[in-house]
Amino acid sequence: MAGTDWDKEMKKIDKQLESISDDALISPAGAKAPAEKARVAEVQRTTSTFGVFARLVLAVILGLAMLFWPYSVRCGPGLFAYLFASGMVGVAGVWSAVWTWRHRAAQAHVLSLLLVVWGLVLAGLEVLPRVGYAFPTVAHPATWMCS
Repeated sequence: MAGTDWDKEMKKIDKQLESISDDALISPAGAKAPAEKARVAEVQRTTSTFGVFARLVLAVILGLAMLFWPYSVRCGPGLFAYLFASGMVGVAGVWSAVWTWRHRAAQAHVLSLLLVVWGLVLAGLEVLPRVGYAFPTVAHPATWMCS
């Protein structure tokens, strides 16, 4: 290896590359079949941007509505309904995140991911004191069921 003239070796490689066409250099293995490209284009064409943002708006409305939850969440059925609804905020965030990702709507995708986090925060505020991880308060007691 010590006696190898790398300039000569590189010139030989350059000559070989010059003799090959650009199409032959770029491997078509990563390219999709024309039928697959047409199917993807059709799916993107039929799904409107309006549908993507409609999903996002529904998810945001659900996330904001959780701030105005009308029932008691101290214990019992009201607590379980609240936890279910906050879980649905997270699911709605994932639902809209998938569609915003597919349509390359970056700002809408970030908002969708924030909705997922918001759902986790809402559920965490109620669950963590009850499992002993957070300090229980009057508003968030350490009991699940009303006695």
